[in-house]
Amino acid sequence: MRKKNKQMSLFDIYQSVEERLETDKPELFRLLDKHLDWDELIPYTFYIAFYRRFGRNRRYNLDSFMKALFLQRIFHYVEDTQLLNTLRFSYEMRDYCGFDKVPDAAKLTRFKQDFCAHIRTVFERLVELTEPICREMDKTLADMMVFDTTGIESYVAENNPKFPNTQVGKNVVYSGVAASNPAVKHQYINGHMCYAQRAVVVANGLGIVRHLELLDEDFKQAHPEMEIDKRTNYPEIDKEIGDSTALNPVLLDFRAAHPDLRYGTFSGDAAFDSYDNYSFLLKDYGFTKAVIPLNPRGGLPAPDVGFNENGTPLCPKDGHPFAFHGNCGGKGRTERLKFVCPGAHRVGTTMVNRCETPCTPSTFARCVYVYPHKNFRLYPGISRDSEEFASIYIRRTAVERSINTLKDTLGVSGRKTSNVLTTKADLFLAGIVQLLCVWLADKLHDAKLACRPRKLIA
Repeated sequence: MRKKNKQMSLFDIYQSVEERLETDKPELFRLLDKHLDWDELIPYTFYIAFYRRFGRNRRYNLDSFMKALFLQRIFHYVEDTQLLNTLRFSYEMRDYCGFDKVPDAAKLTRFKQDFCAHIRTVFERLVELTEPICREMDKTLADMMVFDTTGIESYVAENNPKFPNTQVGKNVVYSGVAASNPAVKHQYINGHMCYAQRAVVVANGLGIVRHLELLDEDFKQAHPEMEIDKRTNYPEIDKEIGDSTALNPVLLDFRAAHPDLRYGTFSGDAAFDSYDNYSFLLKDYGFTKAVIPLNPRGGLPAPDVGFNENGTPLCPKDGHPFAFHGNCGGKGRTERLKFVCPGAHRVGTTMVNRCETPCTPSTFARCVYVYPHKNFRLYPGISRDSEEFASIYIRRTAVERSINTLKDTLGVSGRKTSNVLTTKADLFLAGIVQLLCVWLADKLHDAKLACRPRKLIA
């Protein structure tokens, strides 16, 4: 009898990969060689810049550096010495990277500092390549842009808990700036005060990073129009570049890098709650929805009588909020939001007023229309009291998961450096690794593994 071939499922493929990674590490390198074509992933301009600097008789190739730094993040080697020691004792790893001799730590550092701008171009290329994959995974979540800031703690003496004790009895002025690098600022990050470099992470609703930015001096010089929020000489409340301040320039930089990418929904925390931001997001940038909770500390005037704090009309009889009925408008008509009486019920294709104390003689339920363009803050393209608003805002945690992946899983945190260029290069390298995991998951036909680097390449 002819033996039947068994068709393997995606789960069988993943299970086989996981088992082989544990028992036969070279299988990982065969997997990477099969699915990662670095000539396709690295822009030609990077090759030109690299070989122009080092000439034709180079000892190490560009692909070798990129492969080694990729493996460093995948294997969670926070320190360069961990990567280099593994390369020295693993022939298979050296062979995959293309090293006939292991470089020293200084060469890795110089590579990141000299070619930081080009490492960024690799990241931006991968953003373009993975965008169709994200849209295929979930079109709605991929159409969402979630914005957040974080801090990358630096390796400075001031971050050592014992540091304050060493200053006791010394006649020094505590300026709040790390002595080793003035770019490192004292700020509140991850639930505690520390010295860190502030960064922006923009992800989609799937938690896949779309843009990265380190808010360093180069960023400030590139955006002289930006007003720095430096309110006091005390570092505890001096945020330098605040979340809201960074919003406009970061999104404009993203648009310049990816002019063809468009997103319908923006989501951020209450730090972005300002009239100027809503106008920029909905009018200038082209979002259709801006899901930002109201900041009660904003000191903005309360809405008119008859509306609650979220801009929803209230019943004049008992104060119950009207029900959101959708967006109205059309060709030649201004867009508006429609709300209907809370006592209304749908019968067939129409609404019937069943309120016991109706405020209108009409059998049709009372309707109230509001015009978002008159107040983008209360009507940011979506009703604040709707279930859709709540469901979208919950997805804001996607960017927090992405930040955790970049800093913890992919080793951006805990590095023994405070150099700005090295920090920036490490941030982009972590973003590259996350996007390459998306690429690999698509090649393995299991997009669910895209956001789980350790599961994909354990």
